Order: sequence, then C-alpha cells, then structure tokens
Amino acid sequence: MLGNNKSQPKTIRALERGLDIMQILQQKGSATLNEIYQISGLPRPTILRILRTLKGAGWVRRGLDDGLYRNSFKIEGMVDGLDDTDRLAEISAPYLDGLCQKASWPSDLAILNSGGLYMELKETSRSLTPFFLNRDSIGHKINLPLSAVGRAYLAFCATNECTTILSRLRKSRNIANKLIHDEKKFSADLEEIRRVGYATREPSFGGGQKPLRSEFDDGLEAVAVPIRLNEKILGCISLVWVRNAISIQSIVSEYLLDLQNTAMDISNQFKK
Repeated sequence: MLGNNKSQPKTIRALERGLDIMQILQQKGSATLNEIYQISGLPRPTILRILRTLKGAGWVRRGLDDGLYRNSFKIEGMVDGLDDTDRLAEISAPYLDGLCQKASWPSDLAILNSGGLYMELKETSRSLTPFFLNRDSIGHKINLPLSAVGRAYLAFCATNECTTILSRLRKSRNIANKLIHDEKKFSADLEEIRRVGYATREPSFGGGQKPLRSEFDDGLEAVAVPIRLNEKILGCISLVWVRNAISIQSIVSEYLLDLQNTAMDISNQFKK
C-alpha cells in the first residue's frame, strides 16, 4: 500500500524572517535595530541584511532624523496604521536630504495634527546638517500661530479651514496663542505671508514645548512654504538655521526658490 510520502514543499526561511520583521514594524510603528533584535531573536547581521533588502526593494524605509525603521507606504493595502501623512513623509525624505545638501542647513516637514491645534514634525534632515542645532524628535508639537510652518499653513489653507482652526485656538486659552485674539493684526500678518509667498517665525517664538522665547529659545530661525495639492495643503516644509549665523533676507534670496521648488516636487510626486 502506497502511503503519501511526498515531502512537503520547503519554506523560504529568509522570506519568513523578512515577513516577521515587517510584522514587528507593523505592531510597533517604528523600531530601532536593537528593538527588532530583542523581539525577533534573530542575529543582528541577519536583521541588517534583511532590512537592507527590504529597504532596497521599497518595502521598508528608515527615517532621516531618528534612524528608525518603518514599513513603507508601498504596502498601504497590506498594513494597517499607515496614512497619507506617512506617505508624505516617505516622499519628502529624499527631497529634504537634497535641500540640506545644497543649503547645508536642514529642512523640516510638518503637518497639521488631527485636532487642528498644532503642527507636528513628521520628518526632518536635522541629523544630516554639519551644524550643531536643536534636534526636535519626530512627533514634536509645534505652535501654529507663532512658528514658520504654522503661519505658512494658516496663510495658504482654505479660508473656512483657517477660520475653524483659529476658532479652536482661541478657545484653548493658551497664552502662546494670545496674538491671534488681535484679529485685524493677525489677518494682516497672514496677508503679508501670502503676498511674499513664505512665512517666518513670529519674533516671540522660541521653539520647543514652551514656545515663547521668554521661556525657551532654541536660537533658530526658519522660512516655510506650503506643499499644495490643488486647494489642499498637505503640510509645510521649512529651511531652518541658527539665527545669529545668517539673516532671513540672505536665506530668502539664496534658497527660497529651492524651497518652493522642493515643495512643488513633493506635491507632484504625491499625485502619482
């Protein structure tokens, strides 16, 4: 009597390991090499080879600033937890890198948070600059009416969206948002930003979790422009530098066009 002695098809161990790592990234959202090692139990050299393979194939990406590994937006249909802001960050990263290489100063990508109360740092090339400056982490909350990226967003988003955001901010009673209560003055500020095509920091802004310069000063300045998709603002990118090193006008004169072209390139890539 013949039994079923056909051997079962062999599995591809390397593929299994790669899928295990992608599952770890799905569960954690982002992870260091050591975290993947601790969870997977795989040898570090093996993990590195797998990550390089996945990254080269476009399934995994590594953040410019934090160096954390994340699943790529390429697997949007297969992985929960990714949204358009993740895709925007993924698209923007090489453009921010290129801008940093040209200007030496770093660039930030910031998006409006879901509640519309602040901007959120989504990607940055600050780790790539040769200059020593304050390093904000991905997810850092950025004041809307004081920061360059926030002011750029408010100036260029749709009128009804701007009105809604400002209404929410006024209800927050945050002392850092005090200037928006002078509606005539703040409206004039936004109109001037629209006229020149870019935003800078409000002079009282010092960055950090406590945004008023009287409480904290990161010593930086920034110029920001919006990333537009038709009538929608996807986010804003900014060029950031040490305030005492160079004037705003010098940066604008030398790099504003590059910053605007970068925003346009990101938008065009996002459309595809």
